[in-house]
Amino acid sequence: MKQMNFLRNALLSLAVLVTVGCSTVPITGRRQVSLVSDQEVMQMSLQAYREMMSQSKLSNNAQQTAMVKRVGQRIQQAVETYMRQQGASDQLAGYQWEFNLIDDPKQQNAFAMAGGKTAVYTGLLPITQDETGLAVVMGHEIAHVIAKHVNERISQQMLAEAGGGVIGAATGQGGATSQVVNVAYGIGAGVGMMKFGRTQESEADRLGLIFMAMAGYNPEAALTFWKRMDAASGGQSQPEILSTHPSNQTRIADIQKHLPEAKKYYSGR
Repeated sequence: MKQMNFLRNALLSLAVLVTVGCSTVPITGRRQVSLVSDQEVMQMSLQAYREMMSQSKLSNNAQQTAMVKRVGQRIQQAVETYMRQQGASDQLAGYQWEFNLIDDPKQQNAFAMAGGKTAVYTGLLPITQDETGLAVVMGHEIAHVIAKHVNERISQQMLAEAGGGVIGAATGQGGATSQVVNVAYGIGAGVGMMKFGRTQESEADRLGLIFMAMAGYNPEAALTFWKRMDAASGGQSQPEILSTHPSNQTRIADIQKHLPEAKKYYSGR
């Protein structure tokens, strides 16, 4: 009987946590579980970012580096404008935006971390081809951050660990553990930083289209970019950035569906 009461109380406590710990994704309006604060996630993300950058070599190509920073700053401005229009600028509190180009021609990848720390690997540039193609990728990765997908992943991991110890460590004793954050980012499992589910990936595609459009980049470029990514896979092993993502056919179809919405935000430059 005592065990039954304990289990009942534990489940009730977990249900309360899930009910209270919810947030809403901008633009899509999807409700998501969020059991850790933005400040906790940003703190741990910053630590992970510093460790990664200390082990990485920045590109010495001035032109390409300037392009990454330019695209990043334009998307940053678009995000800040959108959040201000929605009365949600407080969700960007503590952001320290940074955009870097990492010299690694073998990695066809990019990532963005909570707080705005963003990086692109040189191996991706032959596929992005130009500034607009780069905006597709950076808009997508930054959208993951704005949608708080990392918070959601950490919360899902906490629930998967049955709540108790992980929830106590993450919410009541100094913030999320490094182990939980590493799982959320995929640290230690190669360069694929953002190991999100298909719902989160599709959501980032939609938000990313809008952010790149607001930044003055034609969102239609997303279609040709993902077709190039498909060609780059050669029908065999996929480039790193495609791991855990929806199939190319599904992604392109979804992007086509969301283009009319994104074009409303595009005025060109």
